[in-house]
Amino acid sequence: MEIRGMTLPELEAVLEWAAAEGWNPGLQDAASFYAADPGGFLLGTLDGEPVASIFAVRYGAGFGFIGGYIVRPEYRGKGCGMEIWRAGMARLNGRNVGLDGVPAQQANYARSGFRLAHRNVRFEGRGSVVPAADRVLPLGPQDIGDVVRYDCAFFPDNREQFMRCWLLQEGSVAFGVRDTGGALLGYAVLRPCRAGFKIGPLCAESPQVAEELMQALRGRVPADEPVFLDVPEPNAAAVALAERHGMHACFETARMYTGEDPGLPLARQYGITTFELG
Repeated sequence: MEIRGMTLPELEAVLEWAAAEGWNPGLQDAASFYAADPGGFLLGTLDGEPVASIFAVRYGAGFGFIGGYIVRPEYRGKGCGMEIWRAGMARLNGRNVGLDGVPAQQANYARSGFRLAHRNVRFEGRGSVVPAADRVLPLGPQDIGDVVRYDCAFFPDNREQFMRCWLLQEGSVAFGVRDTGGALLGYAVLRPCRAGFKIGPLCAESPQVAEELMQALRGRVPADEPVFLDVPEPNAAAVALAERHGMHACFETARMYTGEDPGLPLARQYGITTFELG
């Protein structure tokens, strides 16, 4: 199998593989993913036919994330998965590497040196017609610098290039809450997916700010459309937020790292950006 970097159109095609696996990626995810690290998306081909993928994305100087690990069904059991896994891990050699894996694969990831940090739970609900609180305001290009600085606390290393695309992707909406001095107290992004909408990230300084952001974003989703929130389980206030909004758990992942747990402020992290890139 030949392993090489993907082009952006090839990444878009791989996200269709992900959709077929039930991962429900966002409609415009590819451009933001690619901006994070254009060389971090590996494609395995046999006789020119794409058969396997892995995302091995470098952030800053010391962190990496594994996602998008797929072998097309008709090529499974032939060693393609292990081959591209090794290539992805080799690209991140020397870094603390994270992933969000399904619990059934946790033991396999442990054999590759990953250790469990915490569970993430995906909650599913529906849109709402409740109006947003007055202090919840849309975020635009003029706010990106503030959001990037605020977001630094919630990720192990620099992801500015990714965030600059993520916040302005087509079809999405970003909201923020500021204090009387103009400092951000929280922000959140809603984006359209193959099915319904996903909220992520959702970061807030208090449960009240998280509630206001959640209410505002649900208000942008039609009442008959699904909306999803990926919650780090250790944040009990985030679990309570989802349940208070009538959402139910429908999926989970295991957040694992090869190195030390980076100690992210999960008590202020109510929604994870995307399982594919951390």
